[in-house]
Amino acid sequence: MCQLLGMSCKQPASIGFSFEGFRARGGLTDEHKDGWGIAYYRNQQAQVILDDSPAAESHLAEAIQKNGLKSKTIIAHIRKATVGQVKLNNCHPFQRSLWGSDWLFCHNGDLKGFNPFLDDEFTPEGDTDSELAFCYLLQQLKRHVPSGISNTASLFQWLNHFSETIASFGTFNIILSNGEWMYSYCSTHLAYVERKFPFSRVTLIDRELSLDLSEHNSHEDQMIVIATKPLTANEDWKVFQRGEARLFKDGELHLERVSGE
Repeated sequence: MCQLLGMSCKQPASIGFSFEGFRARGGLTDEHKDGWGIAYYRNQQAQVILDDSPAAESHLAEAIQKNGLKSKTIIAHIRKATVGQVKLNNCHPFQRSLWGSDWLFCHNGDLKGFNPFLDDEFTPEGDTDSELAFCYLLQQLKRHVPSGISNTASLFQWLNHFSETIASFGTFNIILSNGEWMYSYCSTHLAYVERKFPFSRVTLIDRELSLDLSEHNSHEDQMIVIATKPLTANEDWKVFQRGEARLFKDGELHLERVSGE
């Protein structure tokens, strides 16, 4: 399986601290050694950085962490290969264009017997079930809503419907974004934490490292951090249940479907 990380912010913020703990799981504190990637938005255009080496040992990952990459929306992924070779075009996040926007996607899980028909617009460049699911998801959105969706609640319902369909083939934990919002669907493992004023000191689980968030954020700052498993030991992480979905925007929970609905 793989590990996911996402951040949605009210204002551009650095992911450096969370990314330091996250990338340790790419070969140091966990077994996800088969590549990694990080993507962010700048002026609503997606920028994607991929590396097929272990994240914990990557000089590129270290440089990103130290340079304090900032954005309102950031998605990262560390890979343990289950379907597809260890190579760059099998690393997440994947990127495609739909309705005039850049979309980013990363997935944790395995899909068995998932072989949907794809038309010529959305086709995988690698050979993972993850990229296949992403292409299928976008294809279904375009087919059912060809003019695009201006109503976020309606979009949330469609994403839930198609995510449920794909999840019936196996494990489907995902983070998806178009730069404006961030959608997450859980099959097995996902959690999120809200950070806002008054900020406190937080401590990583995977590194001997703490940070006083109040020294790096103003009263107006607000952010959501999503991860496969909690990254810090002293924050109120909220754990997703199976089949739950949430949509975040500008560092806040915007829409959710909780267990039992």
